[in-house]
Amino acid sequence: MTYGTTGGATGGGTGWHVREEDLRAYARGALEPPLLWSADTHLTACAHCRGVLADAGDPVALDAGWDRLDAELDAPRPGLLESLLVRLGIADHTARLLAATPVLRRSWLGAVVAVLLLTVTVTAGHGTTGSPTLFLALAPLLPLAGVALSYGPALDPTYEMAVVAPMHGFRLLMIRTVAVLGAGLALNGLATLALPGYGLRALAWLLPALALTATALALTARLGAVLAPSLVGGGWIALLCTADAVRAGEDGPLPPFTAAGQGVSAVVALLAAVLLVLLRDRFDLSRGTAA
Repeated sequence: MTYGTTGGATGGGTGWHVREEDLRAYARGALEPPLLWSADTHLTACAHCRGVLADAGDPVALDAGWDRLDAELDAPRPGLLESLLVRLGIADHTARLLAATPVLRRSWLGAVVAVLLLTVTVTAGHGTTGSPTLFLALAPLLPLAGVALSYGPALDPTYEMAVVAPMHGFRLLMIRTVAVLGAGLALNGLATLALPGYGLRALAWLLPALALTATALALTARLGAVLAPSLVGGGWIALLCTADAVRAGEDGPLPPFTAAGQGVSAVVALLAAVLLVLLRDRFDLSRGTAA
């Protein structure tokens, strides 16, 4: 055991204290984790043990211990999401960057849920004889918007922290993209389950969503985190409007949601992913410029 009841509850009121031999090791700088972490935590709340520590050993080592304790007291406390990610085995600096991703905040997720609920309600109200065109048109835009808001100095309030993060700019982009896509695709998937009457037709948004997101990421290296997603999103809307006009009121799904259109989306997603990898070093250049 790290702790004993020696000295009673004097001081900090904890009822137990760090053993004297552990305090002497702490003062010498010889106490090893996890006992070191336990001692740090206890000393923040126990005046008795701090007093005992002040009379122990090497002043130089003791000053180092106080500095470490001050840093522990001043360090920001991790939130629920960050703590959960660390428990899952994700490195603490990566967990902090993920937790700071703007689109994982409740305001963004709440807005996405509200939009999806409204879209599902409208789509379900039109019956299940045709194609859920409104839902299929909107669903690919939500992950695209999320990725656009998660990277870049113009829209990300934590961008300065991301710039000084000790990692490759492309890796940072991929970490946040995976987080955003995971949240966005999960919400879209739940919305799809609310349209059971359409069967597999309600899943036709998935490949276009991947294609739009990958294309926007590839173009971000050259056009920036705002212009690239805006152009891709605008192009998607223009494509759907043109396809609907050419269809001239005929029944059936729009071309992007047919088997051929799904194949094209898959090819576009693959080509965009290859281009993104080829341009990966440009994200470090853009970070350096922004910094």
